[in-house]
Amino acid sequence: MNISFRQLRLVLALAETGSVSAAARVMHVTQPTASMQLKDVADTIGLPLYEVVARKVYLTETGAELARTARAIAGEWDSFEQRVDALKGYTRGKLRVALVSTAKYFVPRLLGSFCQRYPQIDVSLEVLNRDGVVARLRNNLDDMYVMSTPPMDMDLVDEVFMANPLVPICASANPLTRKKSLSLADLAGQRFILREQGSGTRMAVDNCFKKLKFRPDLRLELGSNEAIKESVAAGLGISVISRHALQGNARAHGVAVLNVAGFPIDSHWHIVHPKGKKLSPIASIFKAHLLASA
Repeated sequence: MNISFRQLRLVLALAETGSVSAAARVMHVTQPTASMQLKDVADTIGLPLYEVVARKVYLTETGAELARTARAIAGEWDSFEQRVDALKGYTRGKLRVALVSTAKYFVPRLLGSFCQRYPQIDVSLEVLNRDGVVARLRNNLDDMYVMSTPPMDMDLVDEVFMANPLVPICASANPLTRKKSLSLADLAGQRFILREQGSGTRMAVDNCFKKLKFRPDLRLELGSNEAIKESVAAGLGISVISRHALQGNARAHGVAVLNVAGFPIDSHWHIVHPKGKKLSPIASIFKAHLLASA
């Protein structure tokens, strides 16, 4: 098949933007030119790449497979460019990292020190819930991923690099704060505010409660640590969240950490990427930086 590298980049842009016009802007061409190039690729393959339903672009099975191939080729080319730059004494290129939302409390600081050392590196940082990060991991969209609960059904390179203790919190005015020690049974009369189903924190908390045969009285399920802290501070209930989400100062958020037997729940942060994926030189350097800094 006679398909150019630039045409493959266009197919990849279409997959990532979901729009022919947006893909054209990414590739700095007009929309008619992009449409013509995509038609040429489809004609060369002999199968359609996408279909338009209700003015929205959907990749066909062939289009999705070609996009995966284009992504792999583009990744290899980027790695080659980085290796050539390294031979010339340069350290530059693009780093793509996806992380779960709770990791946003510390990864940017580690990334900042990395960028100070390598100022010519461009960084793409995706902050999503766990399901979003796992989806990007399955599609191999980034160099690496930071999460607390990697999927068990994927063959991954998985390295633990930092503790992620999960602690129980309540409003600063809650009478429970006056008790020096508590058991989980002491929390039986409290309403709970927990992270949404599917989040790494929720999975760890549910596993802990199941082992201890404790059934929380659930009032709210929320999708962000900020919303949980605000709700707890307002007296709507108690919660269990990552100590990182408190940023070292629970009082500033209007909450207090409770001393409950069996807590904190042991959890850890993981750096993962698909097994067999060859990290770019920049990604390898950043991974080493994370492990050393943590």
